[in-house]
Amino acid sequence: MTHALNSLGFAKHPADTKVVVAMSGGVDSSTVAAMLHHEGYQVIGVTLQLYDYGAAVGKKGACCAGQDIGDARQVAERLGVAHYVLNYESKFKEAVVDDFVETYLSGATPIPCVRCNQSVKFKDLLSVARDLGADCMATGHYVQRVMGKNGAELHRGVDQGKDQSYFLFATTQEQLNFLRFPLGGLRKEETRQLAESYGLPTFDKPDSQDICFVPTGGYAKVIEKIRPDAAQPGQIVDLNGQVVGAHPGIIHYTIGQRKGLGIGGGEPLFVIRLEAGSRRVVVGPKEALRKTQFFVKEANWLATASELGSDQITVKMRSAQQPVKASITLEDTARSTIMLESGYEGIAPGQACVAYAGNRVLGGGWITSEHLAA
Repeated sequence: MTHALNSLGFAKHPADTKVVVAMSGGVDSSTVAAMLHHEGYQVIGVTLQLYDYGAAVGKKGACCAGQDIGDARQVAERLGVAHYVLNYESKFKEAVVDDFVETYLSGATPIPCVRCNQSVKFKDLLSVARDLGADCMATGHYVQRVMGKNGAELHRGVDQGKDQSYFLFATTQEQLNFLRFPLGGLRKEETRQLAESYGLPTFDKPDSQDICFVPTGGYAKVIEKIRPDAAQPGQIVDLNGQVVGAHPGIIHYTIGQRKGLGIGGGEPLFVIRLEAGSRRVVVGPKEALRKTQFFVKEANWLATASELGSDQITVKMRSAQQPVKASITLEDTARSTIMLESGYEGIAPGQACVAYAGNRVLGGGWITSEHLAA
């Protein structure tokens, strides 16, 4: 007997489909687990213990997944589904935390959430899902997986205010084939309503606003805790190399920053670039921030070369930025050139440049400090 495709795209009954749900302990992943369980799927919840806050900020009795693990376990028990907690602290420290620290020390601005998705969640956890015999892995991300003419595509979530596609640009085609995003067609308020209707204790749990291992937003303190020698003082100079001030360490600054420079009088000055080797913070007028061309490295493209050559491509260099028109030139496997139709202010090495064709994510790469051209 031939079955119609179920809601996850498999030609079999939900009861015969095994799904691993990445349960963070928040309302989104809890709702995914409940949705799929109520549809009759074989749901297995997996929660990752990633980081001990105390190791970074000296806060006793706190773990990045402490309360979250408890919440995920409580949801799994309420649903009556299997639930596993995996200790990935060492993997997370190596792939995410250490990279975060080294990126700041190099004068760039990292995005640890992308690195986490790129490594621990969509690499190691996905491997665990396969080992458990799952047909797919589902997450609570607000993105859509759409079947196109050449296979699965990644699209923005319907809720533009919650869309997480920027943070998932590094998802490979192989990973995308295995992943499912049940919340992509919902708005956040609809997710909370569903969670409440399922009787989930997380239905009104606040969204996390901080990087998981930087609970108070004080990233510099975390870096100094891990690398006590990180905050080396240096000079603040203008575009001509003239010393205009001093700073306590380049880890306290990022491209485009205006506040906290400690330079009084005259026209407003912004951080134009960070020179890690000489520990110099270079400042200048706002117009000096505007760039039209830059390179990305470690690019992951979910589109063909011809699709990337379209004149309808837009890119984002920050998660909250409105997309701007651009063209992409594929240099080699190591890097690509991005040319903006109009200049953009505050392009920061270490951030991601993500390309779109309408709502479809074409992929992206990490912005490098090389050849930021005005």
